[in-house]
Amino acid sequence: MSTKDKYHSLKKCSKAYALAINDTVNVISGKWKLSIIGALSCGNKRFTEIQHSIESITPRMLSKELKELELNGMISRNIFNTKPVTIEYSLTESGKRFDKVLEEMITWGLAHRKANLNSLVHN
Repeated sequence: MSTKDKYHSLKKCSKAYALAINDTVNVISGKWKLSIIGALSCGNKRFTEIQHSIESITPRMLSKELKELELNGMISRNIFNTKPVTIEYSLTESGKRFDKVLEEMITWGLAHRKANLNSLVHN
């Protein structure tokens, strides 16, 4: 069964469809989670590297979002026994699979922005 067939099969079963959407939204909800996943899709990063790649996020909020993403199995926290201790964050297999979703969101977002800007210019 292809992914498209699975999607249409799932869509027919409204409760399972709604639960799958709800699970996805719960994992990625929040102002910063998608930006963090996007930053880590470029490779492993330390805390300060993530913070510098995301404009305006506070250290406290980044720490909170990283913990939630780790609890939801999207990222892993890797501790290296160096002096000082080095901690890197990386996407898990589940987080890497989400990259396809992120790419689709970016494609949609670019098209949506372009369409809205065009409609503003022509109105």
